[in-house]
Amino acid sequence: MMPELPLDQVRTLLVAVDEGTFEAAARTLHVTPSAVSQRVKALEQRVGRVLLVRAKPVRLTESGEVVVRFARQLAALERDAAAELGLSDPGTSSAAPATVPIAVNADSLATWFLPALADVSARADLEVCFDLHRQDQDHTTVLLRQGLVMAAVTSSPEPVQGCTVLRLGRMRYHAMAAPWFAERWLTDGPLTRVLGDAPVVVFDRKDDLEDRFLRRLAARRTGTGAAGTVRRHHVPASEAYVEAIAAGLGWGMLPEAQAAQRQEGELVHLAPQLPIDVPLYWQQWKLDSPALAAVAEAVARTAETALT
Repeated sequence: MMPELPLDQVRTLLVAVDEGTFEAAARTLHVTPSAVSQRVKALEQRVGRVLLVRAKPVRLTESGEVVVRFARQLAALERDAAAELGLSDPGTSSAAPATVPIAVNADSLATWFLPALADVSARADLEVCFDLHRQDQDHTTVLLRQGLVMAAVTSSPEPVQGCTVLRLGRMRYHAMAAPWFAERWLTDGPLTRVLGDAPVVVFDRKDDLEDRFLRRLAARRTGTGAAGTVRRHHVPASEAYVEAIAAGLGWGMLPEAQAAQRQEGELVHLAPQLPIDVPLYWQQWKLDSPALAAVAEAVARTAETALT
């Protein structure tokens, strides 16, 4: 039989994870750092497992992820119940807004995702705050497993335990470059030969779209793969990434929607017949939450028109 988990200890663990340190958690909870440490330690003794790695910021163990998921779900249910009952926080005239933490990839955030959240914010019957965690679409489910977010835009169709999955569509990417860059680097031979030696702009070290494109381009001609270029610029911000390509730092894979926003002649397609399609899915906790349901509905509706 699972031991009863004291709610004050569970909430303290959640705040420590969200704030990153015991000191910051203590300020939020209006207690001492020693009290935070004692509560977390007491909770670990109760469950018989280490829940946090004491680092800066603190890190969850696998057991800690389970408890934090429970804590965040409990907090959401408490907020929803308070809203339905018309209860308010002490010293305020209304119930606290629901906070929905969401993991989303940078390209979705820069193109189609924010209008979905704006639709939710415009509703008169809901008061929702969003806590967005930017992460590569191949890695957003990690945050779901850790209990750090309630929902995620992800490339994975495999549901995280305790989550539902909805297919959103595909985000299409094209290999593009500034015209003068293409003239300098890509005119001395077929694209399959020269592109691998040209400078490339990648989003971050988790980004493999450009390497995927190079492999696909090489396989189409020779039936074999191709190694990625060693001339790499890392630009980990979506808008700056587009600007870096337009400025001629290198070629790169741009979302179709962002490429369409550039003025004619700023960018050229390198292989318009070879787009890379990234499937996107919405995963969220199986939680009866009006706020989470409203977000899911708005995201699905917006994606239906924005994605292919």
